[in-house]
Amino acid sequence: QVDLVESGGGLVQAGGSMRLSCVASGPIFGVNVMGWYRQAPGKQRELVAQVATSGTHYANSASGRFTISRDDAKNTVDLQMNSLKPEDTAVYYCSADLRTIYQRSLIRTYWGQGTQVTVSS
Repeated sequence: QVDLVESGGGLVQAGGSMRLSCVASGPIFGVNVMGWYRQAPGKQRELVAQVATSGTHYANSASGRFTISRDDAKNTVDLQMNSLKPEDTAVYYCSADLRTIYQRSLIRTYWGQGTQVTVSS
């Protein structure tokens, strides 16, 4: 089975930085898009940033402060977050649109279990 495991969450003061990492493992044939989403209490899950072979995309709230990077050889995606604000507090989820060796023509979205990021004011 495919697993996505996040790491790097925790508590940070406003203005600080934090780096999230995610590794995808299992019977992976190819990864199309990897990204980070977040969900704050009482709110819907929203896209933070994603990276594909064609380039990167950032939510307006993340642009200029966050940087997403990807290592295709290791199937990892990182999110460097700078100038953090209390409104960045949320559970951050890693996602990957990928194909497995068992269904090479089918692209499915897989999710990590989430990691809590708390920014104190």
